[in-house]
Amino acid sequence: MRKLYLPIIIAGLLLVSIAANGQSVDTYNDTVEGNNMGNKTELATFGGGCFWCTEAVYEKIDGVVSVISGYAGGNKTNPSYEDVVTGKTGHAEVIQIEFDPDKISYDELLDLFWKAHDPTTLNRQGADIGTQYRSIILYHNNMQREAAESSLKRASPLFDRPIVTEVKPLDKFYPAEDYHQDYYENNPNAGYCRIVISPKLKKLELE
Repeated sequence: MRKLYLPIIIAGLLLVSIAANGQSVDTYNDTVEGNNMGNKTELATFGGGCFWCTEAVYEKIDGVVSVISGYAGGNKTNPSYEDVVTGKTGHAEVIQIEFDPDKISYDELLDLFWKAHDPTTLNRQGADIGTQYRSIILYHNNMQREAAESSLKRASPLFDRPIVTEVKPLDKFYPAEDYHQDYYENNPNAGYCRIVISPKLKKLELE
């Protein structure tokens, strides 16, 4: 009988060890165990057009730990950038934000979301056209869903046209290729950065 219980005991010890080392065992990935001091961070996933823009905006915000550009909202497993730009995968260009809720709230991230792009243009942001550039909030849990829906209602009077932002649960987030990460920081003199991103950051008083 002791041999039968041994695997269960070992599995229990492994789970305790994982928790002690600050790694989340939550497969839905809405909370991340933080640094060695035990600080907990959370995740938010937004799409507001080209992820180079939204990434650059949120990387400037105090309380944001990291921002990863990627793809979500569609049906293709492990999509590449070349797949997504065809508009046939259903995925949008999105960012996944890891943030410290003790420094910035999910509601505050949403407030910035409405300011950082135009949520009234269907499948388009400026010259970027296609379903991959749609406005989308991918919530990680019911609290985020309720917050997103409430925030959308509050934001609606701020625009002359109806908000077309999609609000849906996050199924899977796929990080984009390495050259897309920290794009503005690594390519400040690129044409898109100078013409599109830099003016946006100045408008938001982030640069």
